[in-house]
Amino acid sequence: MIAAIVLGCSVIFFLQFFVPYCRSLIAASSSHVLSPEVQDVTGLTTPASGEDFRRVVQLLRLCPDRPEDRGEIRAIGAYFGMLNFLKAVSRSIAPSVRSWTERERGRCTYFAAVALDRRVAFSRDLLAQQIEA
Repeated sequence: MIAAIVLGCSVIFFLQFFVPYCRSLIAASSSHVLSPEVQDVTGLTTPASGEDFRRVVQLLRLCPDRPEDRGEIRAIGAYFGMLNFLKAVSRSIAPSVRSWTERERGRCTYFAAVALDRRVAFSRDLLAQQIEA
């Protein structure tokens, strides 16, 4: 019984720091304007939809990896999964929570599109360096 209480408290304490961390990552990316190329490739509209998250992440995986954003993308993916769970649970209980999760899921999609934009710029820089060398 003690082990279950410790586990429950650990999960709660983890979420207490994990959720604000993810929300701060999303807030930092919200001011970034997507390049026209990424807008064309992703087909995102403003505001972004949570339904496009998986497709944008698949496009993100096609680009060369940037070591700086690897952990951030995993964290947002986990946060997106938590939002999906919360959306499913709150469907009949609290409609206001459902609308909040939809907005957050859209913000996660926009974060992934910003990460894609950064990776495309990173790829351009790598190509330019190889051409110069």
